[in-house]
Amino acid sequence: MPQSINTKVDLVMEGTSFLGMTDYGKIMIGNHGFEFFNDRDVRKFVQVPWAEVDYVIVSVIFKGKWIPRFAIKTKKNGTYSFSAKDPKKVLRAIRKYIDPSHIVRSLGMWDIIKRLFTRKSRR
Repeated sequence: MPQSINTKVDLVMEGTSFLGMTDYGKIMIGNHGFEFFNDRDVRKFVQVPWAEVDYVIVSVIFKGKWIPRFAIKTKKNGTYSFSAKDPKKVLRAIRKYIDPSHIVRSLGMWDIIKRLFTRKSRR
């Protein structure tokens, strides 16, 4: 069983990890980092220290009424995508440790389409 990096836990919630295959488990937010532990296989876990987090990218739909998933972009190891039972609670707990300017919205579908057409017209 993996050893937790946190000494004090602020929030534990059911969540889903989207690394390869979908894994269901527990999201744990504490004083030293973000952790995800799989319910079925103890070898499948993600531990991200707060010093390693670069950005938290949030998918926002219906003007903030629904947040289907969020991603944690690290400085060295890439991006990890998750969803939670109550993502607003998770993001509020993350906001204690990450600067709110590093919690950003992901691009919407229309923003991506606008970018595609503006880049083609510049060529």
